[in-house]
Amino acid sequence: MTVAIVVAAGGGVRLGAGVPKAIVPLAGRSMLDWALDGALAAAVDRVVVAGPASGLEPVRRIVAARSERDRIAVVAGGSTRQESVELALADVPDDEVVLVHDAARPLTPSGVFDLVAAAVVVTGGGVVPALPTADTVKEVDGTAVVATLDRSRLAAVQTPQGFPAGALRRAFATAGAGHTDDASVFAAAGLPVTTVAGDPFAFKITTAWDLRRAEQLLAPAAPTRTGIGVDVHAIDPARPLRLGGLDWPGEPGLAGHSDADVVCHAIADALLSAGGLGDLGSRFGVDRAEEAGRAGVDFVTRSVALLAEAGFAPVSVAVQVIGNRPRIGRRRDEIVALLSAAVGAPVAVAGTTTDGLGLTGRGEGVAAIATVLVAPRPPVPSLP
Repeated sequence: MTVAIVVAAGGGVRLGAGVPKAIVPLAGRSMLDWALDGALAAAVDRVVVAGPASGLEPVRRIVAARSERDRIAVVAGGSTRQESVELALADVPDDEVVLVHDAARPLTPSGVFDLVAAAVVVTGGGVVPALPTADTVKEVDGTAVVATLDRSRLAAVQTPQGFPAGALRRAFATAGAGHTDDASVFAAAGLPVTTVAGDPFAFKITTAWDLRRAEQLLAPAAPTRTGIGVDVHAIDPARPLRLGGLDWPGEPGLAGHSDADVVCHAIADALLSAGGLGDLGSRFGVDRAEEAGRAGVDFVTRSVALLAEAGFAPVSVAVQVIGNRPRIGRRRDEIVALLSAAVGAPVAVAGTTTDGLGLTGRGEGVAAIATVLVAPRPPVPSLP
């Protein structure tokens, strides 16, 4: 059998919430409740929660509200993490696999529990989930750097940490004080500890910043919207060609009230469509003298601004240019860079022909079709 000990006795002083960390609200539920989700969704037979000795009632209420309450026991923890685990171990038979987990890691996926438990059975020793260290790590003495450590030999260790219960109990019986995790207790007794892959979601909530990060990860996905825009202009050899925000010397231009840039016009129409803001004609129509000769990129940036006022921001744009000329491919990178900057999101541009069919195939005009994805704008973070 497999038993998970969930350590929930910490005071959470660094979090500054004024209550034990395990009962601090996270997205409408306590951290302990979220942590129990991960443990109970795994192949765990029982859970023992080590709560704060001075305040077990809130922990008992959290457990009592769960449908799996018959599989969960609550015990009083100690003044340190090490004491809490040792007290909870009293409720675990020697022949079981024990997984010791921190309630302060409430988003740990159930798969990590199963991976650790399986590795304990295979190795017969201690097992910890670990992530490679991305940052360069320095050994320091006060503010002075003493050495640069080889990060290929370093790992950030998480929970749950798994052990044969009897071996862990004996290790605790001989352990001195000051151990910050169970693997160090196990190793201090001369017992082997190996690692398995950890998970980025198993991060520990210690500060208010960590709590905000968890809140953001649990927030519902922002509803997205899509928009489509289509524009067509006839060829006018007397005018210069403006397409995709670029000038195309030597190419016949397009007829129109503004610069007749079908690419920019289609994108602007799609942006307005996604925001439910009408269309290019209603916003910047030919009845407005001030729009005569206006650059298409200006329509794009103004549409982005209108979209922002409506509470949305572009996520991505794709535009297809339909016509015999010009050849879009030779200046695609320039168009993408210019339009991505104007939109504030990635813009993909492609070109095609119609095999001689229709007005574009006969060389009488150029068309463009644009689709956009927009999402609600995130709130501007306030300074602490």
